[in-house]
Amino acid sequence: MKVYQVGGAVRDELLGLPVKDRDYVVVGATPEEMVRLGFKPVGKDFPVFLHPVTREEHALARTERKSGRGYKGFTVHAAPDVTLEEDLARRDLTINAIAKDERGNVIDPFGGVRDLRSRLLRHVSPAFAEDPVRVLRVARFAARFGFAIAPETLALMRAMAAGGEVDALVSERVWQEFSKGLMEPAPRRMLEALDECGALERVLPEWRELDGERALAALDAAAARGAALPVRYAAIFAGAAEAVADRASARLRATGECRDMAVTTARARDALERATGLPAVEVVELLQQLDVFRRPERFEALLVAHECDAIAAGRADPTGLLRLRRAADAARAVDAGAIAAAQPEDIAGAIRAARVEAVARLR
Repeated sequence: MKVYQVGGAVRDELLGLPVKDRDYVVVGATPEEMVRLGFKPVGKDFPVFLHPVTREEHALARTERKSGRGYKGFTVHAAPDVTLEEDLARRDLTINAIAKDERGNVIDPFGGVRDLRSRLLRHVSPAFAEDPVRVLRVARFAARFGFAIAPETLALMRAMAAGGEVDALVSERVWQEFSKGLMEPAPRRMLEALDECGALERVLPEWRELDGERALAALDAAAARGAALPVRYAAIFAGAAEAVADRASARLRATGECRDMAVTTARARDALERATGLPAVEVVELLQQLDVFRRPERFEALLVAHECDAIAAGRADPTGLLRLRRAADAARAVDAGAIAAAQPEDIAGAIRAARVEAVARLR
């Protein structure tokens, strides 16, 4: 029985990056032996165990054979006679098919170290084409590391997209990879890679209805600000029609927060762009519509998404968002509690009038 560290932890260590989770492959063992040594079984589709002390995942070496369509259509074989190289051969990219033994020796049968140095994403074997999730993962890794995609790997991804293999992906799986990619350092690279191989129009046909370069530039601006996922996602659709944002979000099965932010951002665009010239009473009405008084954090996120779109569209002062922020602050500073305690005949009307007056004083 031999234990090897594998996958992302080895890759990131070689890149000099922080290592978060460590995964291990066990060669030459049976499930019964693992349990006898105190490991706790947790795998459903194949034998995975938690170390009795570190709780780190240890998987028995295995091979996979394509037996159906999509990313779940695999038959797994895990046995003591499966070698480390056979286990590594089933992985997606060479940079993820590097192992390290207990003495720290690097085992690299597919040239992953070379590709790390060349900053290249290259598939391990033709079996890459059997799992459509790998198209999304390659795009996400491109966004994370800024690596180029090897020509032969890009050609394979194009064939997978053209052949309909990507169509077998369920929306939840697409969103899982898509949302992770949006939070990478260069999220535009994910979308560019998917577009380049023809997969973007498969998983997100609404992309054709967007101004692609504007959407990418807005995403760049959001990433540069270190914005949260809902803002990055909404920035893509800030220049689009509300219906497009809603339809795309439904297709991707985006989280409720991301869908709400994207749809609200698209819907509010016109109102925000003319907010500067509105009279105080209409500004307060707009703030009310945007739920500023109950959800100020959402309002701020909305403004950030619009600012990113403004940068992308090349507008110097597109909406007077700074003034709108000041108006929101002034309106929110009104002491609604004190007004209510005074018990006027129309409490809501009195609060609204006080907010209008506060905003008018800024003009």
